[in-house]
Amino acid sequence: MWRRGTITRLIILVVVGFVVIGPLVGTVVWSFAIKWYWPSPMPQEFGLKYWANALGKRSQVLSALGVSMAVALVVVAVALLVSIPAGYALARLDVPWKKAMLVMFLMPQAFPQLPVFITMSSIFYRLNIAGTVVGVTLAHLVVSLVYSVWITTATFKSVPAILEDAAVNLGCSRLRAFFTITLPLAIPGLIASAIFVFLNSLDEFTGTFFVGSPYVQTLPVLMYTASMGYNMQAASVIAVMLTIPSLAFMAVLEKFLKAEYIHGLGV
Repeated sequence: MWRRGTITRLIILVVVGFVVIGPLVGTVVWSFAIKWYWPSPMPQEFGLKYWANALGKRSQVLSALGVSMAVALVVVAVALLVSIPAGYALARLDVPWKKAMLVMFLMPQAFPQLPVFITMSSIFYRLNIAGTVVGVTLAHLVVSLVYSVWITTATFKSVPAILEDAAVNLGCSRLRAFFTITLPLAIPGLIASAIFVFLNSLDEFTGTFFVGSPYVQTLPVLMYTASMGYNMQAASVIAVMLTIPSLAFMAVLEKFLKAEYIHGLGV
């Protein structure tokens, strides 16, 4: 006989699994459904029709995927170029108003994103970069710097400063000590930061819609368009395509994001 505690834990596990995995399973089923009419619990006909349409040469999905990937990779590169020196300075140096500067990086997330991106789009229109890939990339970068700077700062905090100081005392320059000691030890945290930035950019919809519409179309925007047209199969195919890299990168992230990095996230 099962104990009451075991049954309770099993019920909780089933409910959590249904809440977390259920929508994803439903999305996958929709992506292979040719016909699915209420009240049938399962599609009346399965097939690869909508996958073939999405992966065809004339499909908008592939071009939108290319734009999404290109924007995400550029955002990762620029975010790391900004956050590595900024994170090192905030973690190691006696920077005036350090806590205030870290809080400032949280500002784009501290307010509802809709008014933030509406204001940003009006500014970009004046600069003639609204409706361009450059404008969309900058919009993604504003949001992504939150994760990049904070995780990078925490990463450098987790690397013992005594190692770098010891190398300097032995005659190594501060710059060489950074590149030969601190930076290699910080690589796992920087990879975690890059993955966070990449996934955030890949899934970003609001900023792309308000800054890039109607000329820049990424996968999230295309999925929204398909959903508004009640094309559940096409929207589900795109959703699955967005989910696959997210799941893969989250599995990688779990290996690189260590507890000491999370401990250093405080201001």
